[in-house]
Amino acid sequence: MQPNKPLVIALMGPTASGKTELGIDIAKKINSNIHNIDSRQIYIDMDIGTAKPTTVQQRQVNHFLIDFCLPSKPINLHDFQSVATTSIERDLEKKGLTLLVGGSGLYLQALIGGLNPPAVPPQKFLREQLQKIDKTELHKLLKLCDPFSAQRIHPEDSIRIIRALEVFYATGKMFSKEKNMRPTPWRVLELGLNPENLISRIKRRTEEMYQKGLIEETEDLIKKYGKDLQLLKTIGYGEARSIINGKINYEEALEITIKRTCQLAKRQKTWFRNKHNSKWLNDENALPEALASIYEILG
Repeated sequence: MQPNKPLVIALMGPTASGKTELGIDIAKKINSNIHNIDSRQIYIDMDIGTAKPTTVQQRQVNHFLIDFCLPSKPINLHDFQSVATTSIERDLEKKGLTLLVGGSGLYLQALIGGLNPPAVPPQKFLREQLQKIDKTELHKLLKLCDPFSAQRIHPEDSIRIIRALEVFYATGKMFSKEKNMRPTPWRVLELGLNPENLISRIKRRTEEMYQKGLIEETEDLIKKYGKDLQLLKTIGYGEARSIINGKINYEEALEITIKRTCQLAKRQKTWFRNKHNSKWLNDENALPEALASIYEILG
């Protein structure tokens, strides 16, 4: 690492691994701010279902890249990269270091892995047409257009499937080929959190989400942004909407949400293992280990 460059610390790991709490503890110790790298916490009014840091937690440490988009106007990876890079560089100019916290692998790679996503604006008419197609058929279509992207994007992730198809139809090139690499302008320290009791943590957090009002939050989102909001298909909100529509009961929704979250966590762990070179922290000693790694670089 070049000592004259500012330091970006990235705390990554699967969902429900405890990144939010550990990130706040680290930030307090090193006097840094936190930049959110979660693909759903960037949206206003999506709090409970995204496990967004609470108001109390956000008061403890400044959080950036939270609540800056309307759910009805989702942004793509290129747009997020642009907004996030500006925010991070502004923070680095003041403090010389900052902390990224999140589990969205592509977002992290776009910021610290040198990924340079294509600048293709949303294609409104095309999106409307693709949204009418069943998710299974969408994924089959993506396999024909861009097999590599189809392999990496889960068949249930209709938002990213549509984005990949959008890029293909707008440019005539595969989304996976359109992305290219660029050098990262900062020193980067990657820290990983993957507790052994992750499944029980997922179950407990999912139960808490429903108890804290996930169904009511979903009802509010429907009232504000409409029942066809794409983000209502994501984990937790999709099941809550099915309860509201009378398709499943509470217990079934809870079981499905836990299952989908566990599947997401598995994909995240595979991504971080293959795409990043993290120092994985010990569950019992995570904060001291993280601080030791940070201070070793800072000197």
